[in-house]
Amino acid sequence: MSGLRDLSIAGLILVLLLVSVRLSPDPGEPEPGCHLYPFNVTIKSDRRGTCRGSQLIQACVGYCESSAFPSKYSVLMASGFKHNITSVSQCCIIRKMQKVRVRLFCGARREEIEIFTAKSCSCDMCRLSRY
Repeated sequence: MSGLRDLSIAGLILVLLLVSVRLSPDPGEPEPGCHLYPFNVTIKSDRRGTCRGSQLIQACVGYCESSAFPSKYSVLMASGFKHNITSVSQCCIIRKMQKVRVRLFCGARREEIEIFTAKSCSCDMCRLSRY
């Protein structure tokens, strides 16, 4: 009887382990919110790659809250009953940036240039940004 009890406890532990593994978040899926995300950029001075270098920089990646709902009567009236859905949304944006130096290798010669990387991110009003 003790062997059967040990077997059922081991089975229960196995089931709990399988359930906990399936409920844990997938490391490949982004977490809710807006976060710094590292990626490597390669910079070439021209198509032939006379000077080139690479640098790890940060981007802002993720998703923010959005909603859509039927418009208020006052909005309907003001729009001539054409604006029947109101949408509110936020986008993942770069809050602060900083410059980083990238060393370019040009054969025997070396050069440096500065590029921008994200320093912090947040959810904010969506807008067209040209840095």
